[in-house]
Amino acid sequence: MFDAAKVKKQIVAWIAEFFISSGSPETKAVVGISGGKDSSIVASLCVEALGKDRVLGVLMPQGKQHDIDMAYKLCKALDISYVEINIEEPARSIYDGITKTGLKLNTVATYNTPARIRMAVLYAVSGIVGGRVANTGNLSEDWVGYSTKFGDAAGDFSPLSDLTVTEVKAIGRELGLASEFIDKTPIDGLCGKTDEDNLGFTYAALDEYIRSGTCADGEVKKKIDDLHRMSRHKINPMPAFKLTEHIG
Repeated sequence: MFDAAKVKKQIVAWIAEFFISSGSPETKAVVGISGGKDSSIVASLCVEALGKDRVLGVLMPQGKQHDIDMAYKLCKALDISYVEINIEEPARSIYDGITKTGLKLNTVATYNTPARIRMAVLYAVSGIVGGRVANTGNLSEDWVGYSTKFGDAAGDFSPLSDLTVTEVKAIGRELGLASEFIDKTPIDGLCGKTDEDNLGFTYAALDEYIRSGTCADGEVKKKIDDLHRMSRHKINPMPAFKLTEHIG
């Protein structure tokens, strides 16, 4: 049985210890805020571990973001400072540069480039304020590679990477966050589909398979296994050739 109260305390202590060992008493947590459950819960955990004055939210819409009001609400609810940096122009500049070469854009480029621009923005802001960038991914997404390598898969510390979506939500409730932040349907923000539409199965089924090893639907099981196998390169350290003997 998952003990959300116990795990929440452990994560808060872990975050506090990470900042003691890697920074100064003024070092800030820099969190990309989308208004979804993961960024909301990570920001809330950081506030509890470090205090609201050491948490900086970064909002990064691409043009107009239809649900950006949730990000504003989260920052207000936690009483944290935030900056807003629109990534529409840098994304368009990259796309224009690519198309001028004769290459044709596809969804791999247009889905992943914004995530990598956002991570570049987070590290730029972090460098300015002397912070540490929070990774907001969770185990369920990482399990099937539902993240962008060097984009939202990056960061300096990762509070939720060993927790399934079901467990992350339980932590959010333990933190006392409003249900609108915890239960908001996750949407990719690009094609308008939900995460579960894109994946082809529910997080409930995925979480059950991760924790129990059982999946009632054989096709879903195969899909999860295939995604897990093909996405390990996003999580594992980069393979590097090792010289076994010196030449010459």
